[in-house]
Amino acid sequence: MVRDPTRAPALPESHAATADYGDGSAVRTALAGIDTVFMVSAAETPQRIQQHVTFIDAAVEAGVRRIVYVSFFGASPTATFTLARDHWATEEHLRSAGVAYTILRDNIYADFTPHFIGTDGNIRGPAGDGLVAVVGQTDIADVAAVVLSDDGAYDGRTLNLTGPEALTMYQIAAILSDHLGRTVSYIPETIDEAYASRAVYGAPPWQVDAWVSTYTAIAAGELAGTSEDIPEVTGRPAISLADVLNRKRRLTVRAKPSQPNRHSQ
Repeated sequence: MVRDPTRAPALPESHAATADYGDGSAVRTALAGIDTVFMVSAAETPQRIQQHVTFIDAAVEAGVRRIVYVSFFGASPTATFTLARDHWATEEHLRSAGVAYTILRDNIYADFTPHFIGTDGNIRGPAGDGLVAVVGQTDIADVAAVVLSDDGAYDGRTLNLTGPEALTMYQIAAILSDHLGRTVSYIPETIDEAYASRAVYGAPPWQVDAWVSTYTAIAAGELAGTSEDIPEVTGRPAISLADVLNRKRRLTVRAKPSQPNRHSQ
């Protein structure tokens, strides 16, 4: 189910239905006859929770019996990272919806760490000496594939998906330096400095709060925990940040010159 069918990949034995999370009628039509749904969280907007609630309710009305939801590590009503509170509200609604569910709580994507680097070639933010157990998107996909195909073996579970180790931003900068072949430094900011440095983008206040609180959540220790859930589900260790970056480099080298190098978060 997609918002724009022209962007949907052509997969064997598949059909792309069109619906937006906030359009309950379209969701009910799209999911009629579907037993299991993989629910990737909606785009970040102030309406995100209501969109999720509308989607879950419509899925239940359509007869869906199981929902696997992509949430965020440490989701809670008091999480420092503001968007983790949205995920908590969604989780709570899903738990009370009357369907089987599994929640995948992803830590920050390891694949996204190169985008931490600013225009000056360094990482800046108020993370202090805090730790974050960044996780590879390949690991998330592999866990999701097992959960979705394992006939309810993980129903009722909340799986914490993390990398194999928690890293400081200084360590992440050093790994990125090795990956890129140039020096990347982590330069700590105060919270006031972080807001000021991001004001130039003209983003709405709620979005700037989300950007800054990504780092303050790290400083608070809320993204530091590591989990054995990936090894349990996949039967292999979680992939390290260095290995995630090396894999992406190999894929980039193998790609045809005309093929875009796509990143999503």
